[in-house]
Amino acid sequence: MYLPPHDPHVDDPMRFKPLFRIHLMERKSATVECMYGHKGPHNGHIQIVKKDEFSTKCNQTDHHRMSGGRQEEFRTWLREEWGRTLEDIFHEHMQELILMKFIYTSQYDNCLTYRRIYLPPSSPDDLIKPGLFKGTYGSHGLEIVMLSFHGRKAKGTKITGDPNIPAGQQTVEIDLAHPLQLPDIENLRDFSELSRIVLEVQEQVRREEQEQEQEHRQEEEDCSQQAASQPAAKPLGGEGAEGEETAAGAEGTTQDKAPASQPFVLPMGVISRNEDYPRTCRICFYGTGLIAGHGFTSPERTPGVFVLFDDDRFGFIWLELKSFSLYSRIKVSFQNAQAPSREAFDEMLKNIQSLAT
Repeated sequence: MYLPPHDPHVDDPMRFKPLFRIHLMERKSATVECMYGHKGPHNGHIQIVKKDEFSTKCNQTDHHRMSGGRQEEFRTWLREEWGRTLEDIFHEHMQELILMKFIYTSQYDNCLTYRRIYLPPSSPDDLIKPGLFKGTYGSHGLEIVMLSFHGRKAKGTKITGDPNIPAGQQTVEIDLAHPLQLPDIENLRDFSELSRIVLEVQEQVRREEQEQEQEHRQEEEDCSQQAASQPAAKPLGGEGAEGEETAAGAEGTTQDKAPASQPFVLPMGVISRNEDYPRTCRICFYGTGLIAGHGFTSPERTPGVFVLFDDDRFGFIWLELKSFSLYSRIKVSFQNAQAPSREAFDEMLKNIQSLAT
């Protein structure tokens, strides 16, 4: 397992922790060992669930227990997961979230289901190369997000989750058709000025969506009327050409308006776990961020600012939360795991499955 660095050091490398290992002694002989806990390797089990998915089970969970009970286990987990002690955490809300995470993760005892992650495809027209990023999420610590591009939109999908927003949810969405022109550095310090700019763009986006919806309804009505009277022949290539022109126009607008760099500072009152963020940025876009209560209750998308710093770092200002998340690209090649090829690993799992049955 690759763990994010200790909060809030997003630029630090990922941390490596073995969870299980497979021994293939002979063609018809294999053993699985669970590596969880602090008492050394012990008996485990692996089962294929379906394509791109398998599960692990520890057969000796007593090896995960510590002599000092749950309190010692929690303190040890806190040092390893967060790089600090319980006495270092003064914020009551943060203590609550950390305890919730410990209870949630420790209950599985390394009996987990694994699903393959397919990284998003890369295009020369992308703003930056898509991929995995480490990001700060306030009291939740660092989480892993996958950035992908979809035409005029960019999306950040959570690979790891928290008690509020679980894994698999779209944490941020960036509207690449609506770049933001930030005020000068002095006015940028004023949160109300930035808020005014963002809310104006939000209203513009709403109007455009309403207009598009009306146009779509009008087109459907026109098509139904034409079908009732006489089918109308469409000019060859007309629709495709129009689509290409629109897409090219959108790309040109985004790229042409992007300056080389501009000064950047967080507005007063915006909280950031990492104060060591870049002081210049390339371009900013209007976007929305997903927030929710514990247990993913009452989720809603709220306005924010996507800030592109360079090829490997970006940020997001959560307007409603007055909070800032800093993201840094995961550059690890995952070579420490000494992983076999996809084909070899799939064959290995099949051999183990056949032995079990």
